[in-house]
Amino acid sequence: MTSEHDTIEQTGEEAPQTTNRRQPFPQGFLDTISTGWAERPDALPAARAQAPYAAVRRAAVSAAFPGKRLVIPAGSLAQRSNDTDYPFRAHSAFAHLTGWAADAEPDSLLVFDPTAGGHDITLYFRERADRTTSEFYSDATIGEFWIGPRPALAAVAADLGIATAHLDDFEGGSDDLVVDADAELTQFVSELRLVKDEFEIAEMRHAVEITADGFDDIIRDLPRAIAHPRGERIVEGVFHQRARSDGNWEGYDTIAASGPHACYLHWTRNDGAVLPGDLILVDAGAEADSLYTADITRTLPVSGTFSEVQRRIYDTVVEAADAAFAAARIGVPFREVHGAAMDVIARRTAEWGLLPVTAEEALDADKGGQHRRYMVHGTSHHLGIDVHDCAQARREMYYDGLIQEGMIFTIEPGLYFQIDDVTVPEEYRGIGVRIEDDILITADGPVNLSAAIPRTSAEVEAWIARVQGSAS
Repeated sequence: MTSEHDTIEQTGEEAPQTTNRRQPFPQGFLDTISTGWAERPDALPAARAQAPYAAVRRAAVSAAFPGKRLVIPAGSLAQRSNDTDYPFRAHSAFAHLTGWAADAEPDSLLVFDPTAGGHDITLYFRERADRTTSEFYSDATIGEFWIGPRPALAAVAADLGIATAHLDDFEGGSDDLVVDADAELTQFVSELRLVKDEFEIAEMRHAVEITADGFDDIIRDLPRAIAHPRGERIVEGVFHQRARSDGNWEGYDTIAASGPHACYLHWTRNDGAVLPGDLILVDAGAEADSLYTADITRTLPVSGTFSEVQRRIYDTVVEAADAAFAAARIGVPFREVHGAAMDVIARRTAEWGLLPVTAEEALDADKGGQHRRYMVHGTSHHLGIDVHDCAQARREMYYDGLIQEGMIFTIEPGLYFQIDDVTVPEEYRGIGVRIEDDILITADGPVNLSAAIPRTSAEVEAWIARVQGSAS
């Protein structure tokens, strides 16, 4: 990383005591740095495609909070170490209501000021510094010499269709309702995302397409992963390259869990070997530049074919996913999607002699649950601008709510037999399988947005053979 020490020639003067990296600028630099620059173009951009959709969302928020002053922050940079920061990602509510996505500015504020007819809405952010100011060249966090061009107020106003003002002009109030500080506002903006509009649906399709290409990349590079002692990191890195080249980032930390690691639900250490004969569970989703993310899991036989036991477990997970998909209909309680998957899991694990009770007893809401040992997580969660979208919605709107047209959620059953679980035969131990797809609810029924990514055992084997064959 470039530092001030690398780019600014030192003088003989004593350096400031606040940091041993910051050096004083010579007088000649100070005398000339503000001159000799071409005029910046002043043409305004056309409004982005998301702008009218974001305006509808803001109108819904305004109508829900008459007479209230609302402040939705973008959030600030988060320190990674010393003077390095994590990549900035705007707060999901801010991005949803502004349409400002991967290019949003840290510390920005979307403010609703109440009026007799609703609200005056203003986006406050730190406009790019004039080249006559020291911020332009000396501030490594926001200076354009360091991070590149920053937006102008007029350009952002035209781009997003929102009035803009400099962050220095914002005056906060003690009665402001702020997202993540006011429960009612946080809940409302979360529930606003339960049903997706046309723009969001299109972006979700795009994120899934990028993710599908990423899974092809993983299969193509499996031989390299096998050859490396930390092959899981090879898998993670291959997917990262696709997510960054074709999208913004990953929507969440990639899970590349090979062998027994697949039994750990959120294994993101990704430092294990990828061994022939094992399965590798890859849970990954590309985030588009709009910040909408896919969330897809495939479990792949490293050698290209499933063993008999692996196939039995895998096919049961497919059966559970298919049952959940069949249950996902408009007007059905969201929780019934999970119930349909668990019915299959209970019946199959009982058939295999893994349960101390019958499947019916295991499915008893009060006294059962024995089958949950092998699938402790839920089957579905809402998906969108967050990987676990709408998480602050009321239970009666989310888990106990009714499925509606325009909802997008995952279906992701699994079976996990820990390496040291003596309740299962030894041949089952260390096998973990999850299959996850992204589902859009339409008037004609559920649509699997990720259906083009092979998912049955036969399809997966043919997929691996096809992709690796084309790479050889």
